[in-house]
Amino acid sequence: MWTPDHGRAYQPVPYCPERLSAEESLARAAELRERMNERRTVRMFSADPVPEQAVLDAIAVASTAPSGAHQQPWTFALVEDPELRRRIREAAEEEERISYDGRLGEEWLSALRPLGTDSVKSHLTDAPYLIVVFQQRYFLADDGTTRKHYYGDESVGIAVGMLLTALHLAGLAALTHTPSPMRFLGELLERPRNEKAFAVIPVGYPADDCVVPDLRRKSLDQVLVRY
Repeated sequence: MWTPDHGRAYQPVPYCPERLSAEESLARAAELRERMNERRTVRMFSADPVPEQAVLDAIAVASTAPSGAHQQPWTFALVEDPELRRRIREAAEEEERISYDGRLGEEWLSALRPLGTDSVKSHLTDAPYLIVVFQQRYFLADDGTTRKHYYGDESVGIAVGMLLTALHLAGLAALTHTPSPMRFLGELLERPRNEKAFAVIPVGYPADDCVVPDLRRKSLDQVLVRY
């Protein structure tokens, strides 16, 4: 059973992972680069069921992410119930209509235009699963005791990145949806006061008629600076 490490004395343990040969390391890196380059954000989902264990394993992978002071400040809410997904969509679309009708501003809307997005969020009900990621702003014990969490945004952001990677490698499609504001998610899912919604991630297979924007990623030379 997990218990918080707060205040516990430093107790190192051996760490001896297998060291791969240079050839194997290069082969694995090249394969991962190729597979991840195929990843796309999907907004058109099939209603076909997906193996639940694959989703659970992806969440387990995400929970291995590094975090500030190893406080693991995340909660992954897995939503399958169709009625609850409908209510989430209804609340999200209400916020999105306000955003697209002017709250975002023209500069932001211009940035979104090549993606073809709008206030209709059918992915929230089409995909068979939603993973709502919550950031624990502080530790909250059963007796009401609280303690500060450190680097929460960075920690949960890394975990979400690992979640998206694990889902893609399992052959599943996903979308990182961040309606703003997102307070309704905590209310609908009745999460404790120390948690705030970080992202909603629909998970499933792409629809048969799925299309995605014609986007181009920056090359390695454009994102890498060497010293």
